[in-house]
Amino acid sequence: SNREIVGRSAGRHKTAALVMQAMSQIPMNLQTIELFHSDRGKEFDNHLIDECLTAFGIKRSLSRKGCPYDNAIAESTFKAVKTEFVSNTIFDSLAQLKLEFNHYVDWFNYNRIHSTLNYQSPIEYKRNR
Repeated sequence: SNREIVGRSAGRHKTAALVMQAMSQIPMNLQTIELFHSDRGKEFDNHLIDECLTAFGIKRSLSRKGCPYDNAIAESTFKAVKTEFVSNTIFDSLAQLKLEFNHYVDWFNYNRIHSTLNYQSPIEYKRNR
């Protein structure tokens, strides 16, 4: 994994539709994805998501209840988003949130270095593989 954020969406509530929005933005053939790992939130453990994963032949992997270490990479990414982007920020509108989130994700993918990627950004690491 190069830790690149490939799908993104923002909304007022965490819903399966929001997850589907993020999945629809993934710029690659979804049939090449082997595993979809998530926690047990209702937005992920949902028939709409199940149907999408089945349609593209993607295997589901759910974290065990109360065990975030099952999905350490995603949890680390969520923590980064929460502390670097969201932390104590009040957005004037959903449109502003979406715009600024897109800017953050671009920065994260192209500029944010990760020690686990030999101190490279996700895009730089992908290019050098």
